[in-house]
Amino acid sequence: MSMHTTVCTERARYPLLLPVMLVLLAGFAIPMLIVAVVSVSKPLDYGGVAWGTFSPLSYVRVLFDQDFDGTWNWTSAYATLFCRTVLFALLTTILCAIAGFPVALFIAMQPKARRPLLLMLVSIPFWTNMIVRCYSWIILLRDDGVIGNFMSRLHLGSTAPGILYSNTATFIGLTYAFLPFMVLPIYTSLEKMNWELAEAAYDLGANRIKMLRRVVIPISRPGIVSGCMLVFVPALGAYLVPDLLGGGKSMMLGNLIQMQFGVARNWSFGAALSLLLFVPILASVIVLLFKENRKQESK
Repeated sequence: MSMHTTVCTERARYPLLLPVMLVLLAGFAIPMLIVAVVSVSKPLDYGGVAWGTFSPLSYVRVLFDQDFDGTWNWTSAYATLFCRTVLFALLTTILCAIAGFPVALFIAMQPKARRPLLLMLVSIPFWTNMIVRCYSWIILLRDDGVIGNFMSRLHLGSTAPGILYSNTATFIGLTYAFLPFMVLPIYTSLEKMNWELAEAAYDLGANRIKMLRRVVIPISRPGIVSGCMLVFVPALGAYLVPDLLGGGKSMMLGNLIQMQFGVARNWSFGAALSLLLFVPILASVIVLLFKENRKQESK
């Protein structure tokens, strides 16, 4: 194939990318630009912003609070909530990885005829509204719920140990909500695995743990990375699970953003918080791309 033909083939691919680029422009770039403009606009008293009037006060409010006399004082409330949100998202991602990897490995090791049924069982939670799923967990975790009655029958106590409306309930709900996003990418990576590699590892004297660490996990690493991104990003913006299962005691940044738009009617501050929430997402993507580029260069 000549160089001219190769260049023509490369140019012919660009029009095929046009629909995708238009969708990304309409669904991501333009909304993010609007949010950025709203974040630096002056808020009105009863919602909305004064278009064309710019003010950085929404970003200043993240770290400073204004007293009645007009003085600004340092406040760590929003910074603490931001760190708390990132920590909750990281712990949720770790819990989903720990629980999702064995499930994906089990499905990948099953006969091909049985895998569709198991994958359907994993995806069943997507068929139900998130509010319904949260209320089902409330029934399970409340003091007189299923867990409490089960414990009383085993004479382990008359009530559940205060799980509902706590950080534990929030972690349970977040892990349950995003676990399929971890299982499916890992399964996709393991599905392509040649299991003769595992047999070769056994023949060379490796035990199960060493085979898992040296063979299975490296092969499934792309799926693990994809699953971590698919869990970490939505977990950062979660607000329904912390609100219903945490009972307001496990507030995350998504809850604060929802309150600013829906209750406080401070669109400018809510937009500023939304852009700040985008920072850890962008940072995680940059880190993953940097590691991937280094891996490609090493090859």
